[in-house]
Amino acid sequence: MISLKKYLDEAENFGRSLGKPDAKEVLPAALEAYRAALMEMGCCSLDVCPGLGGELQQSLKLIGERLCPEITCDDVQATGKDVQEKLHAWGVRAAKHGQQSTREIKEILITMARTAESVGQRDQRCATQIDEVTTQLQKIATLDDLTQIRSSLKRSAAALKTSIDKMAAEGKAAVEQARAEITGYQEKLEKAEEIASRDALTGLRSRLWMERQIDYWIAERRPLCVAMLDLNEFKKVNDVHGHLVGDDVLKHFGDELKLVCRSSDVIGRWGGDEFIILLDCDLKEAQAQARRLTEWVCGDYTVHGKTGPVKLRLVASIGLAEHQAEETMNELLERADKEMYEQKALFKEGRGAGQRSSRLRA
Repeated sequence: MISLKKYLDEAENFGRSLGKPDAKEVLPAALEAYRAALMEMGCCSLDVCPGLGGELQQSLKLIGERLCPEITCDDVQATGKDVQEKLHAWGVRAAKHGQQSTREIKEILITMARTAESVGQRDQRCATQIDEVTTQLQKIATLDDLTQIRSSLKRSAAALKTSIDKMAAEGKAAVEQARAEITGYQEKLEKAEEIASRDALTGLRSRLWMERQIDYWIAERRPLCVAMLDLNEFKKVNDVHGHLVGDDVLKHFGDELKLVCRSSDVIGRWGGDEFIILLDCDLKEAQAQARRLTEWVCGDYTVHGKTGPVKLRLVASIGLAEHQAEETMNELLERADKEMYEQKALFKEGRGAGQRSSRLRA
């Protein structure tokens, strides 16, 4: 942000020397570029650490929304400092998160090493006991008295049985202990992976997880259609009612998607007010599903605001694309994204508003 201020000051002085318009005319474009950079940093934080990236992404989004053409130099400097503090705090938390994951893996390795060591010690003790029994048996072979032989054999057999039983018991206990500890760590890792694969706000799948799923479906040559959804004019919700209401709307919308979509559909939050659905069908069936979504998911919503219930009308633009042979994930997503923005353009022109039905939800 400081470099942005310096650029604007220099641009203004240079423009005046040439008799050209000052930097205020390029301020909106510069602010928009910086706002896009903040959003990209937020997306990158999700890729680096999905479990913690959502909070940073939301913070950077809020900072970006404060950038307006009326911003002052003091505001620019304060905003730059705010961004630096947010990035520094997130970096510390991400580092701690990585250290915690490393410690858990290290504990698993230590447990396995201790188990191997205990088995080795057990085997050594049992080997010593068996050697003693063997020595006794060798002594028995030199005896002539049958009574002594019988008595010695009974003692040796009992000692041998005790050694074998002890070895079996210790081995079972060691294995059970190792299994319990490793199972515990495995459950921790699986829980951490599950949390990382979910969007922190809506509970839907994260963008990184969805990208991996698309790559997997393409590699497996499964039928695949991608539906990209964008809530039209959602920014007005945040501007008028606040971001808490906006977050509540996104959660409700995500819940509705889960209710309406089929069990085979995979739903994720792509970022901001954009959602993505993977459908294992052809384009014709995907189009029918998209019509069903606009009928049952789009419409009137009621959420709770600071002063009571808030009724909002949500309309989503949907872009569909069916995967084609030899097409990459990025190419597929670009086609779906392009159609989605074409639908948004129709909505802005007033031709898309009448195509959606409404349904009140409490």
